[in-house]
Amino acid sequence: MPRTSEFPNSDNLAALVRYYRFHSRIYDASRWLFLFGRSRLIQMLPTYCQPNHILEVGCGTGKNLLHLHRIFPNASLAGLDLSPAMLDRARTKMARQDHVPEFIQQAYDRPIAPDVPYDLLVFSYTLSMFNASWRQAIGSAYADLRPGGAVAVVDFHDSPVAVFKKWMACNHVHMQGHLLPELRSGFHTRFCEIYPAYGGLWTYFRFIGEKVERPFSDVGSLISKTAGKT
Repeated sequence: MPRTSEFPNSDNLAALVRYYRFHSRIYDASRWLFLFGRSRLIQMLPTYCQPNHILEVGCGTGKNLLHLHRIFPNASLAGLDLSPAMLDRARTKMARQDHVPEFIQQAYDRPIAPDVPYDLLVFSYTLSMFNASWRQAIGSAYADLRPGGAVAVVDFHDSPVAVFKKWMACNHVHMQGHLLPELRSGFHTRFCEIYPAYGGLWTYFRFIGEKVERPFSDVGSLISKTAGKT
């Protein structure tokens, strides 16, 4: 698994905010072309959990929050995103729903709800964009979940084409096969599959894991990642 130093640049939060200032306007119309498996992941969730308190990290324009609300109509929802432009669109999309989500604008590099843990955390094509802080995000998810809570992830996995990987990195996406090993080491795997896209140009995965009790030393090691101690 690659170490953080193998990625060429650390997270540039200002660059991401600028990137999505434009892309928020075309996100829903264009991302169906390559962000595969999002709806299917959410459709699968009732088999694995019945959450009352849900957080989506990297909620974007609110497409998944709307889907989550329809599947879990009585659950309280929260959406976290770095981009104010994306959150504005999410607020508009969710404004007429029975339960309007809590929206949080910040990076996800530390736990945000240690006193009120979530039952379900969702990452949809988010972790692969966390260039230098993806380990902290996974550790934060562990800290923010109640025991027995679920984490659900759909994301890019890898590509055999080096030029394509470099092009994706220019768009803030890193696909080095690095996410699944960390997720599987941090959570008990309930579901995990890898799928090809466009004839194998890249692969993506769906993962559902459960937070289980761990020896104290293991928990300390995982949570320390939220402080960047990797």
